[in-house]
Amino acid sequence: MSFLRGDADASTIFLTVRFIVIKIMIKSKAVMQTGNYDLAIIGAGPAGMMATVRASECGARVVLLEKNHVPGVKLLMTGKERCNITNAETDVQKFAARFGKNGKFLLSVLSRFGVRETIDFFHRNKLKTRVESDGRVFPESDRARDVQALFLRLMRENNVALLTDSRINNITRREDTIEKIILDTGEVSANNYLISTGGLSYPGTGSSGDGYNWAKQMGHTIVKPGPALTPLIIKERWVKALEGVSLKDVRISVYQGNKKREDGMGEALFTGVGLSGPLVLNMSKAIGKLLAGGQTDLFIDFCPETDFQMLDETLLRDLKEHGNRTIKNILSGLVPPKLVPLVLELSETDADKKGNSITKDERKKLRSLLKQFPLTIEGLSGFDKAIITTGGIALKEIDPKTMRSRIMKNLYFAGEILDLDGPTGGYNLQVCWSTGYVAGESAAHKGRDGDRE
Repeated sequence: MSFLRGDADASTIFLTVRFIVIKIMIKSKAVMQTGNYDLAIIGAGPAGMMATVRASECGARVVLLEKNHVPGVKLLMTGKERCNITNAETDVQKFAARFGKNGKFLLSVLSRFGVRETIDFFHRNKLKTRVESDGRVFPESDRARDVQALFLRLMRENNVALLTDSRINNITRREDTIEKIILDTGEVSANNYLISTGGLSYPGTGSSGDGYNWAKQMGHTIVKPGPALTPLIIKERWVKALEGVSLKDVRISVYQGNKKREDGMGEALFTGVGLSGPLVLNMSKAIGKLLAGGQTDLFIDFCPETDFQMLDETLLRDLKEHGNRTIKNILSGLVPPKLVPLVLELSETDADKKGNSITKDERKKLRSLLKQFPLTIEGLSGFDKAIITTGGIALKEIDPKTMRSRIMKNLYFAGEILDLDGPTGGYNLQVCWSTGYVAGESAAHKGRDGDRE
């Protein structure tokens, strides 16, 4: 899972945040030879930073390795740089259900560190939050960098060794135990290790899938990663003319072979090549699976609260009441203005025709387009536009109570690298907080007290 806004420029973020980082946190790149750590964490994203803070709070000696120059680059880009911290759904069962069949894996970690505990964590550490009408939770400041600064401060206060610009060449092991991490600049060894390197979405921020490769080498199964919460590419090229048009409270239905396969209501947005927006992003994973089976069509209902007959009556009434107005002006009250010319073109209706001159056949064509506006799905945008990654480390190979590997004795996983992906609205970032917290706490106890969890 990853949580970036679709239009963020990763290179711009890098240039901006490198001057924000608290310099005292950044350790030297000098060669290291050490075996004094209880826990070595690879990946300073939201899960890695939460695990680091929790493990250090538990008294563990922690080193956090990050190949970027600054930690938390993706965190800075979440929620359009506002950071959608979590979702206000506090019912553990309902929250987990949003992740489909894999959601049951989350029940244990959410029970220990769920939405309430997450919000309390931020409040306790002097970052106030605000809940918006749709349940999304943001910092009161609307600044993602405040969340990053909080973690940097806590790591500094807990004497965490933060090694940025750290490139890993190899992870050595003996049978079912990791021995050390080989860096460009030396070696790092610890009693326990945690991989929180994320997935493949937004490769420009460093998401290269390294964690998958390391896990596979150690015997873990990788469920094929794919882009999720990603915009759609539409075959009809005239969508370019609709770029930026926002659709509120529409219904989108997806068909394959004349059979409805997916359906939902919400907000959507036309892009230069297709469709995006919360509703579309949440449907993209299922659409991706359908595309593998052949042509997949999408229909937009601009008036979902009105059936065909009621809409026909509404159109007929408006045409009579405003008979001297042009049809293009009459339709502007039913769909966004930029859509009107296209609706009229597809219905083969003269835009300047008076309302009282519209024929029954023309009215039926207009009604049909307002209820079933047709589009052909050409494909999904790639990882560079995907908000999260679907697939990852197979959950059956991880203990859900501790996040420890069932294959390697001293290895833990947390965050986006796991085979978990949920809808937009703070759900996926909550998984990072929950799995990171539990993994950090579990590894800290084991690192200091032997096999006790």
